[in-house]
Amino acid sequence: MIITIGQPIPAITLKMLRDNGIQDIVLTDYLKGKKIVLFAVPGAYTPTCNLKHLPGYVANADAIKANGVDEIICLSVNDPFVMKAWGESAGATGKVTMLPDWKAELVTALGLTLDGTGVGLGTRAQRFMMVIENGVVTDLQVEPVASAVELSGADVCLTRLAA
Repeated sequence: MIITIGQPIPAITLKMLRDNGIQDIVLTDYLKGKKIVLFAVPGAYTPTCNLKHLPGYVANADAIKANGVDEIICLSVNDPFVMKAWGESAGATGKVTMLPDWKAELVTALGLTLDGTGVGLGTRAQRFMMVIENGVVTDLQVEPVASAVELSGADVCLTRLAA
C-alpha cells in the first residue's frame, strides 16, 4: 500500500556517508521539526536520474528553499559511497542531501518500489517527489513511468510549493 498525504514517514534507520564516516540516520528523528522536499530516483548515474532529475534540484535548490524548505533530499537504492560520489560529481554538495536506501527498506515501507530486474537493477525506488512537514507527508507526486520527470521534477516542486 502506497503512503498517502497525512501519513507519517515510517521509523526507518538509513546509513549516510558523511565526512566523519558512515552514520545512522533515524528518519523520524531527522525529519522532526523540518520541512523537507524528498525526491527519489531509480538509480544514481542512470540516464534520466543523472541528466534530468538531480540537476533540476541542484539548479533550483535556492528557489526551493526560499519557499520555507529546510532541506532537499535525493533518495536512491544505492550504497552510501555511490550516493556521496554521485552528489559530489553532480555539484549537489550543500544543495541536495544524498540519502541512500541501500536495502530498499524505506521505499518498501512507503509502498514505492520499482521492479528493475528487467534492466539489471533489482528492486529500486519509483520516481517520486514528496513534501514532508515534521515527519508527515503533505504532498506526494509519483511518476507513472519511471523514465519520466513530469510530476516529480524541481520545476513542478517549485510550482506546488508556491501554490
